[in-house]
Amino acid sequence: MNIFDYNVPKIGEDFTTLFENKKIKIVRIVSSKTIENKQYIQDEDEFVMILEGEAKLKINNEIKYLNKGEHIFIPAKTPHEVLETKNGTLWIAIHFYL
Repeated sequence: MNIFDYNVPKIGEDFTTLFENKKIKIVRIVSSKTIENKQYIQDEDEFVMILEGEAKLKINNEIKYLNKGEHIFIPAKTPHEVLETKNGTLWIAIHFYL
């Protein structure tokens, strides 16, 4: 599988699990320009990186902007949501389970 071999969804985001075991899960996320406003509060830590595009996030009530090549760590139980994305934004999300 090639990480860059994907189609951009017309609406929302497409999640593809690349690897998973009991301690880690690696997900490719492809975002359209129109995404669902949804708050996440996860039981696991998460590291996300933008490979293409850009995104505006709200993490623990603080606005963060991520551009191509930038990354952020989101500790477990931290409220976060994706507010905006550029059409075709490509992410890698790594979830760390305790």
